Amino acid sequence: MTDRIILASGSAIRSQLLTNAAVPHEVVPARIDEESVKSSLQAENAPPRDVGDLLAELKAQRVAAKHPDALVIGCDQVLAFDRQILSKPSSENDAISQLQSLRGQTHQLLSAAVIYGEGRPLWRHVGVVRLHMRDLSDTYIADYVARNWDGIQHSVGAYKLEEEGVRFFTRIEGDYFNVLGLPLLELLSYLTLRGTLTS
Repeated sequence: MTDRIILASGSAIRSQLLTNAAVPHEVVPARIDEESVKSSLQAENAPPRDVGDLLAELKAQRVAAKHPDALVIGCDQVLAFDRQILSKPSSENDAISQLQSLRGQTHQLLSAAVIYGEGRPLWRHVGVVRLHMRDLSDTYIADYVARNWDGIQHSVGAYKLEEEGVRFFTRIEGDYFNVLGLPLLELLSYLTLRGTLTS
């Protein structure tokens, strides 16, 4: 492998996925004002897919500007429900409200990734997962948030599927890696075709 790889994300799960797949990388979290970008795109009625894709690109571009010799992976995850984009909960009450709005419904998680290198985007992909949530009681939701707040406060939708949050769902359609925030299989395919990874 010749390319230096940087993950422009502070997500421990994304980094662990790359490590588990034997992809050496550095972690350099990108600093961008996600909320203002989201707000301006939503004001233009941009579809959630485009929001996630642009945020991933902006993160990759920001880090690549300081590391022009590297392949920089920018990522973003967007939860789309009822033509809206849900953000990470701002408080325990916000988490409860989000889960109450999602219960008994189907929503989408869109997992965007962009690889930036050579001064431009080289590759991009948005993975889509459809999640069917069971009709949870108010009591269970409140208890779940109280028990898990430290772990879910940075998760869109206020749940973690890899933990107790898996109990919320009756059916999930799509790639589990996309749920975790990284379209890993597609990313590995690109890096292999490029020659960065050997197979």
